[in-house]
Amino acid sequence: MIGIIYFLVIILANSVGAVSGMGGGVIIKPVMDFFHFHDVASISFYSSFAVLVMAMVSTYRQIKYGFEIKWSKMMALAVGAVLGGYLGNFGFYFMKSFYHSDSIVNGIQIILTIITLVAAFLYSYQSKHFAFHSLLSFAICGLALGILASFLGIGGGPINVSLLILMFGMPLKEATIYSICTILFSQLTKVITVGVSTHFIGIDLKMLMYIIPAAVLGGIIGAFLSKQLKTAQVRKVYQVVVLLVITLNMYNGIRFI
Repeated sequence: MIGIIYFLVIILANSVGAVSGMGGGVIIKPVMDFFHFHDVASISFYSSFAVLVMAMVSTYRQIKYGFEIKWSKMMALAVGAVLGGYLGNFGFYFMKSFYHSDSIVNGIQIILTIITLVAAFLYSYQSKHFAFHSLLSFAICGLALGILASFLGIGGGPINVSLLILMFGMPLKEATIYSICTILFSQLTKVITVGVSTHFIGIDLKMLMYIIPAAVLGGIIGAFLSKQLKTAQVRKVYQVVVLLVITLNMYNGIRFI
């Protein structure tokens, strides 16, 4: 029953996440927190793994649909995201060992997630942006996004899209695709780091039998919808999902107090 619930949650979350550029984890993490079937470390890993698989599938499908990725910029983002993914995961486990309390760690994640969600939602209503072009600026952006994605266990979330638009003036649909690519590298780093450092001890890997196919389907559906929807519709999906996730995180936060 737990596996089936995770399966359904991940298909829906990753479909929406691939369309909006959020990555799905921003929905998966709070929903799994709500059900609380597993501890915070397992939930963070499941969320990251689901988002990683979705990002791989979605990136492949976007390229197949004809989207032209500027690889120099993508690799600069990727280098930053890989380092950020490592630092974010290190920070998560340091905080976990420091507090010795899942409730405190989860509470901190929830608060930081709500802050980033509110900032991203407010920014979606205005169009001011910088126009950075250097590869260093892309690497710094990837670093910041990788840290947040890995530390919060949400795979990047709406802050990715907002920061890409703010720093580089990307059109919304282009920003969502680069966001997914960035998420791919940050979450790949996190999954590898968790495997090397913990050998997955304490994590029920049988859940991956449900998570992997759900993540693949979500990536396929999301990439298809992204191609079909207009920019205004993508923005609306983005804003509605952000509001729903803010509400769910606030509920989870109150519950953990």
